[in-house]
Amino acid sequence: MKFAFRLQERSFKLSERLFNLWLRGGSVPKHISLISLLVVCSLWSTPQAAHAQALIPHTLQLDAAKLEKQGLSLAQEAAQLAQFQQVELAIPRARLATQLAPKIDKVWLLLGGLQLQTKEYDAAIASLKQAQSLNPKNADILFALGSVNFQQKNYQAAIANYQEGLKLKPNDPEALFDVGNAYFVLGKLPEAIAQYNQAVSQNKKFWPAINNIGLINYEQGDVAGAIKQWQTALTLEKQAAEPLLALGVALYTKGDQKQGLAMGEAALRIDQRYASLDFLKQNLWGDRLLSDTKKFLELPRIQAALQQPQNSSAPSQQPTQ
Repeated sequence: MKFAFRLQERSFKLSERLFNLWLRGGSVPKHISLISLLVVCSLWSTPQAAHAQALIPHTLQLDAAKLEKQGLSLAQEAAQLAQFQQVELAIPRARLATQLAPKIDKVWLLLGGLQLQTKEYDAAIASLKQAQSLNPKNADILFALGSVNFQQKNYQAAIANYQEGLKLKPNDPEALFDVGNAYFVLGKLPEAIAQYNQAVSQNKKFWPAINNIGLINYEQGDVAGAIKQWQTALTLEKQAAEPLLALGVALYTKGDQKQGLAMGEAALRIDQRYASLDFLKQNLWGDRLLSDTKKFLELPRIQAALQQPQNSSAPSQQPTQ
């Protein structure tokens, strides 16, 4: 999980912050009719004069509370679909939810998060701004705005969003991690490390921040320090493909070829996305580590490992950007 658990996924992991809304609501009808029946009677069909009689049109009175409850139910469905990566199905439900429950900030936040995933940045900002107008004290909205700015490479604006959110929700480990990632891409490495350490101080098991410190160490030539960070990350999450591959590359390059190859094979069995240099670059792997990884991935034994089916029983890995 890296840039808020990696750019492609933040959307993310954002995905966890934005989709776990805990929207509540009892059972609601599947459909609410919005049609009023107009019945008018006249005596034109009768030959004799008589008192005109007309049935006064009856307009169905809509129950705003029921509509809102249905909106929340749709938002729950959208959140569940998003968690299963069915974003295209989730967005129409979330959009309708904002129409049925337009005064609930979390519904707009959900829609904005989904639009972020599909890279509809202008629409995401509009939805998130609407959420913010309803609840200026919701830090998650500011964190989401930071994610939009981050993905648009507006890193200073992203930092400002994250820091504003942290004023409302101090010491949120994911937000601290996100600030660290923004500093990382800006080349402000001491500031990035400070934010990563602060994230870990708030959550001792937050291995992505530890992993990213290792990435910085490696680029600075501190291979031993990087190895230590990745080993620590793996004690916290044994099935984390990223530190496992990074550690394999580092050990192989250092001369421990047997252990390095074994770790590399294990990492790629968990998640073969890490065999893509572009994917690694998106996840903040620097030039030095990318160069060593390129050579590592070209080794016959690693190439053979890539031909093997991925371990579907392993938990899916959140990239660590």
